[in-house]
Amino acid sequence: MNNVTFEKIQLNEVKELVKMYCLSSLGKDRIDQLSPSGNINVVKRRLDENKEARKIIENSNHIPLEGLFNVNMIIDKIEKGMILDSYELVKIQDFLRGNRKIKSFMLEKEFHAPTLSAYALNITECENIESEIEYCIKGNKVDSQASKELKKIRRNIGVTEDKIKERLNKFLTASGNKKYIQEFIVSKRDDRYVIPIKAPYKNEVEGTLLDTSSKGNTVFIEPKNVSKFSLELIHLKSEESIEEYKILSYLTELVFEKVKNIKLNIEIIAEYDMVFAKAKYSQNIKGITPKINDQGYIKIIDGKHPLLKGDVIPLNLEIGKNYRSLLITGPNAGGKTVALKTVGILSLMVQCGLDICAKEDTIINVFENIFVDIGDNQSIENALSTFSSHIKNIAEIINRSKSNTLVLLDEIGSGTEPNEGAALAIAILEEFYQKGSITIVSTHYGELKRYATLHPEFENAGMMFDQQTLQPLYKLTIGKSENSNALFISKKMGIRDKVLKRAKGYMGNKNYNFDLVKRSKIEKAKKIHEKETGKEIPIYQKGDKVKLLDQDDFGIVYKPVDQFNNVEVLYEGEFIKVNVKRIELYLKVTELYPNDYDLDSLFVSFEERKLDRDIERGSKKALKKIQKKMKQNRKASE
Repeated sequence: MNNVTFEKIQLNEVKELVKMYCLSSLGKDRIDQLSPSGNINVVKRRLDENKEARKIIENSNHIPLEGLFNVNMIIDKIEKGMILDSYELVKIQDFLRGNRKIKSFMLEKEFHAPTLSAYALNITECENIESEIEYCIKGNKVDSQASKELKKIRRNIGVTEDKIKERLNKFLTASGNKKYIQEFIVSKRDDRYVIPIKAPYKNEVEGTLLDTSSKGNTVFIEPKNVSKFSLELIHLKSEESIEEYKILSYLTELVFEKVKNIKLNIEIIAEYDMVFAKAKYSQNIKGITPKINDQGYIKIIDGKHPLLKGDVIPLNLEIGKNYRSLLITGPNAGGKTVALKTVGILSLMVQCGLDICAKEDTIINVFENIFVDIGDNQSIENALSTFSSHIKNIAEIINRSKSNTLVLLDEIGSGTEPNEGAALAIAILEEFYQKGSITIVSTHYGELKRYATLHPEFENAGMMFDQQTLQPLYKLTIGKSENSNALFISKKMGIRDKVLKRAKGYMGNKNYNFDLVKRSKIEKAKKIHEKETGKEIPIYQKGDKVKLLDQDDFGIVYKPVDQFNNVEVLYEGEFIKVNVKRIELYLKVTELYPNDYDLDSLFVSFEERKLDRDIERGSKKALKKIQKKMKQNRKASE
C-alpha cells in the first residue's frame, strides 16, 4: 500500500472519525499507525476482534479504560536513568491501577470474547508498586510518613520556622521599630523570612538586606536575631531534598524493575483502546462485518462511502467472477468518481479491520496492493501537464501491479487527443488484464465501451441519469453503459435543433461543412462590391482568366476572394494579389479547360511537379537535389 492511495481514497480522514471514540492517546496513536494488511489471516483476526468488541459493548454498561494515560514518555525517562518526580509516579500508579481493572474486566468476558480476553492474560499486575507509591506520595508530594528520617527532618523544619516567626513578630510589635517598617507583615525572599523596611531606614535596622522593591521605596531585611535560625532552616531544607530524592529514587527503581512488563501492558492497553474505538464507530454507522476472500472477488451490496453525509445513494457492484475489468460510463458529476472511491475506501477499511456501511452478504477481497489514479495530478513544480502526470502515475502503477492488485483509474486516457487517448487507454487496460489485476475505470470514450462489449472478461457499467429532471441518479447499473448525455442536456438548455443535428452528424463522420465559411466570405465581399459600385461581383474560381485593369493585361486566378476582397492571380510568372475592383472576369475556368484537367499544372512548372513526385516515391536523386538547393540558399544568405 502507498500513501498516495490513502490520500486519494481519504483513508486518513476515516481514521480520524474512528479516533474520536478513543479514550486515550494510546489508542489514537495505534490508529495513526494502523495500515491495511494484504494478509487475509491478519484481516480475519482484526474483523473477529471487531465482532468480539461489539459483543462486549452490547453486554456491558461500562468499559474501564478511563485513566489509562499514555505513560510512554515517563517510561522513556526511566530507561534513560532519570528519576521520576512525584507527579509522574502518581501517573504510573494510576496507569497500573487501570491495568488491573481492565484485566479483571476482560477475563470476565471470556465467553463473549475469547480472543480479546486472552490478551488480558499478558497484562502484568504491579500491586506492590501501586501500594508503595500510594504510601509515599500524597497530593503529588512526598509524604512525611514515607520514611522516619523525612518525618524527623520535617518536624525540625517546623520547630525552626516557628522560632523564626516568633522573633519576627516581636520585631514587628516593638514600638521602637514602627517608624522603620513599611508594611507590618512577614514576607519571604529566596525562601528566607524578611520584614519590609522603608528604604531611607535600611541602615538603621540590623540584619541582612535580601531584596529591594521595583520602585526602590522598600527594602527587605532579615533581622539579625533570626539569621542563626535561617541558616539552620536552609540546612534542614537541604536534608529534606536529599531524603525526598532517596524516596523518589527508590520508587523509580521499583518501576524500572518492571519496565518491560509495563511496556507490554502499554501495548495491550493501546490495542484495547483501538479495538473498542473501532467497535463504537461500527455501532455508530450501523456497520457490518463483510465476508472476505483473496480470490479477487468483490460484491458490494448497498455500500456507502463513510464520508458522505445525508441521503446517500448506495452502491451495488460486483467484479472478479465473470469479468475482471469494469468500465463505468455516464454523465459528468454523475457519481463515477464517487463509485471508484467507494470501492477503494471500503476495501481499505476492511483490510484495516474496520466494519463498513453495507448490507449483509457483502464480500470484500483482501488485496496485496490497491493503486489509484484519481483527480487532477498536474504538477507545476515538475512542469507536468495533467495528462503527463496521469500517465506517469499509471506507468508506476503498471510496474508495481500483479495478480492480487486492485487498480482504480478515473477518466483513463483523458487530457489528450481522443483517438490516441482511447487507443492508449485500451492498451493500458489490456496490460492490467494480462497481469491479472482487478481493474475498475471511468471513461467517456465510446471506443472503450465498444472494447468492453467485445472482450469476454470486461464489462460495462453506467451511472444512471434522469432525462426528465436532468439530474444524475448516482445509481450504478452493471452490464449497461451510459452516454455523457451532452446533446440531451444541451437541447434542454436551449441549443437549437439544427446545431444539435449538425453535432450528431459530426459524431457519425468528420465531414465538416467548411463550404459555409467560404460562402460567407464570398457573399460578404460581393455585398461590399455591389454597395460601392452598383455592380454584381462575379464569384472567381481557380483557373478563371481575368483582365487586370491596371496592367491592361490578362492573368489566371490562383486563389478566390479572401476576407480582404483580394484575389491571388498568376501574372507573368509571379503570384500577385489584386483587389476585386481592379479585375474583370474574361473567361470562366469551365470554358477554358475540361473537367478532369489538372489545374495545378497551370501554376507549377513541369520540373517542380516532377520533383514532387520523385520525393513522394522516395527518390535519393531528388533528395540530393533539394539538399544542394538548400546549401546554395544558405550561402546566398551568408
